[in-house]
Amino acid sequence: MSDLTQIPAADTFDVLPTAPIAPASREMPPPCEPSLEVLGVRVTDVTRARAVELLLDLIGRRDGYTRTAFFVNAHSLNLAHADAEYRQVLAGADYVFGDGTGVRWAARLQGVRLRDNVNGTDLTPELLSADPGSGRRYFLLGADPKTIRRAADHARQAFPRWKMAGFHHGYVADPESSRRVIQVIRAARPDLLLVGMGNPLQEKWIARHREEFGVPLCLGVGGLFDFWAERFARAPAWLRRLGHEWLWRLIQDPRTKARRYLVGNPLFMWRAVRNAQDRRTL
Repeated sequence: MSDLTQIPAADTFDVLPTAPIAPASREMPPPCEPSLEVLGVRVTDVTRARAVELLLDLIGRRDGYTRTAFFVNAHSLNLAHADAEYRQVLAGADYVFGDGTGVRWAARLQGVRLRDNVNGTDLTPELLSADPGSGRRYFLLGADPKTIRRAADHARQAFPRWKMAGFHHGYVADPESSRRVIQVIRAARPDLLLVGMGNPLQEKWIARHREEFGVPLCLGVGGLFDFWAERFARAPAWLRRLGHEWLWRLIQDPRTKARRYLVGNPLFMWRAVRNAQDRRTL
């Protein structure tokens, strides 16, 4: 079945004429924000409120260059530690934000107390709840056809200040399906592209095609669409405040999360301790 058969009907998919894309350039670099290095990845240390400001600034530039922002947790940093290409992709992002208890613990080993837990599941709704002005538009890309449609229904109701430009499932790994969905994204002319394909696939796919999107900002949002579609429930607020949402995810989905958390988390902390020790000897 063709990927494009999954595009919503005209009443739910708004496509505007394709606009020419200016030459890719970065004449205005992002402002210098505090940061630290965790397992070879530079993490921007800001509050979520400041992160929203930074992302709205990137969206507003509209100079033809697609900026990117990613979120890293213990799992994705483990992947980056073993994958030089992934580390290079993260290094090329405009912002990389720290998500989760593991990143906070790694920072404390370096004597840094992170200002906030800047995860995509919380930051993205805050961004879409901000008043962007000028009728900003967003596009959802990821998950399976049923999930992304339900996620789109949720987003329309939850974020009336922004307009949905369109949505598409995330099965676009081969060059031809990628080419076709990029054509759809360009025609829809969103200001913000949310890509939820999981790590490291989404970041690598974004980096590979970022010059083709014609979108001011692209975010890698991981499993966000599963939450919006109510495939999984968020942990209670009190558990999130304690920094143990990972335990809730493990209970909900032990088959796919057991190795990530029960093996990956101790491995990450061992690497973080080694990393902090190495930095102290420099």
